[in-house]
Amino acid sequence: MSGAIAASVVGTISMAAGWSWGALLLAMFVSASALSRLGERQKAERTGAIVEKSGERDATQVLANGGGYALAALGSLIVASPVWYAIGAGALAASAADTWATEIGTLARTNPISIVSGSRVAPGTSGGISLLGTVASGGGAFFIGVIGALAAWPVPFAAILLGGVAGALADSLLGATVQARRWCDLCEVSTERAVHSCGTSTRQSGGLAGLDNDAVNAVCSGVGALVTLLLS
Repeated sequence: MSGAIAASVVGTISMAAGWSWGALLLAMFVSASALSRLGERQKAERTGAIVEKSGERDATQVLANGGGYALAALGSLIVASPVWYAIGAGALAASAADTWATEIGTLARTNPISIVSGSRVAPGTSGGISLLGTVASGGGAFFIGVIGALAAWPVPFAAILLGGVAGALADSLLGATVQARRWCDLCEVSTERAVHSCGTSTRQSGGLAGLDNDAVNAVCSGVGALVTLLLS
C-alpha cells in the first residue's frame, strides 16, 4: 500500500510535467515489474536468505528509484529548462540499469563475483556482478535512452546510456564497500536482513549503519543524473 501511494505521487508529478515525463516513468516501472516476475520463484530461492526486501515495492523503494526523477519533473514545472530533462533521464536510466542488472543477473547460472575483491559471492549479495547482469545493466540504460529519443527529449542518447551505466556501477561499488552488512551467527552467513530466514536476529558486520540498499539506490540515481547532466 505504501508503495502504491508513493508511486501515485511520483506519477502525478511526472504527468503534470508533461506526457513524455509520464511515458518514461511508466516505461521504467512496467519493465521493472515485468522483470521482477521473470523466474520469480528461482530468484526467491537463490536470494531469499540475503536480500532485505523482495516482491512488492514499498514507499522507500519507490522513492529511492523514482524520487530523483520526480524532483526533476517538479523542477521543470517551476523553471522550464533542458537541464531538468538531463537530470531526469539520467536518474531514471541509472535506476533502470540497476534494476535490470539485479532482476536478470540473479538468474545467471554461476554465482556473481564481488566488484571489489573478485571472489565469488552468493546471488543477491550487494556489490556482486556477473556478465549477464552487466549486459542487462547496459540494456536498462539503453531502454531509457531509446524511450527518451522517441519522446524527443533534448538529451544526447549517449549521455543517458553512460549516465545509467555509471549509476549502476556506483551502486555496485557502494554495495560492496559501505553498504551496511549483517551476519547470522546461527547459519554463519552474510545477509542484509535484520532477521534471517532461519528466524535468528542478525548483527551488523560491516559497512555504515543505516546505509541500506534503498539509500544506495538513491545515490545510484543521483550519480546517473549528475553524469548525464555533465555529458549533456
